[in-house]
Amino acid sequence: MGPGRRVARQGLIVAVLGAVLLAGIAVPAIGGKADVLKVAIVPNGAGAFDLSVTLRHADSGWDHYANRWEVMAPDGQILAVRTLAHPHVHEQPFTRSLRGVAIPPTMTWIRVRGHDLVHGLGGREVTVSVPHPPR
Repeated sequence: MGPGRRVARQGLIVAVLGAVLLAGIAVPAIGGKADVLKVAIVPNGAGAFDLSVTLRHADSGWDHYANRWEVMAPDGQILAVRTLAHPHVHEQPFTRSLRGVAIPPTMTWIRVRGHDLVHGLGGREVTVSVPHPPR
């Protein structure tokens, strides 16, 4: 093998090793953000609402899991937070509920977003209409 081919081969090996190392470093960060898949909202008769939210996230353990979802008003104000106390590594997607969320009668829609320990906010959010009972 000539010197030109040897240099080219060494360059290729370095490039491949670099890509492998870079991929190894990036894999934990690629676990994905917490995505809200579905929101069910029901009036509970006490002037508040019960929500059931389905989340998907590539939970990998206690260091990287979806740890909460938030209910937001149209102006961005946080109306309620549902804390998720543990990883759901083998339960994906999963649904959790929150009862008694106060939503003013003038508010016609809300947005729900997920949060995880590594990426924070930023996954798929879902907007739903608020089914206020007739007055």
